Amino acid sequence: MTNSRIAIIYYSATGNVHHLAVAFAQGAADAGAEVRLRRVAELAPDSAIDSNPQWRAHLSSTTDIELATHDDLRWANGYAFGTPTRFGNVCAQLRQFLDTTSELWEAEKLANKPATGFVSSDSPHGGQESTLLSLYHTFHHWGSIILPAGYLNYETSITAGGNPYGVGLVGERAEDEHYRKAVLEAARYHGRRLAGAAAATAPLRTNEP
Repeated sequence: MTNSRIAIIYYSATGNVHHLAVAFAQGAADAGAEVRLRRVAELAPDSAIDSNPQWRAHLSSTTDIELATHDDLRWANGYAFGTPTRFGNVCAQLRQFLDTTSELWEAEKLANKPATGFVSSDSPHGGQESTLLSLYHTFHHWGSIILPAGYLNYETSITAGGNPYGVGLVGERAEDEHYRKAVLEAARYHGRRLAGAAAATAPLRTNEP
């Protein structure tokens, strides 16, 4: 699938969403796609970050990952966006990046490209589904082709929590090796699907190189 170019763009405070992003990237690459793994800028003040040692440690350990730019959105023909839940909504850091895309949207540079989301929350009912649905509102406006997780790869999907809207990780279960393995495999599987969808929908993008 050499014509699949996948951008994995995410925000992660303490690492859970980061691990999902890496798994998505592995899955897309396994399917033959070119992949860009990108993080969005941190907006929280140092005082907030330093109040949580895990937050500071994760931020320091991922400085080698490039920040997402509009060029990544132009380049890619498939997107996966990752966010922690914030009161059932997309986190401010990712939302700020998405809110800068009006010029690309107006020029239809984001249309007819498959897009999906992934998420993490502390608890099983921490707002994962509402966060993903909120994220997908943006994809509707872009004219994207929304690619939900569904219940494909059924056994793994159910073990991973059975979220049909997108792959999600529950933080309080992250130390359960069986569960964690299933979630990361679900992310890799969905990354492969995204690469396939980007290749299959190429005829819709008549100006694609």
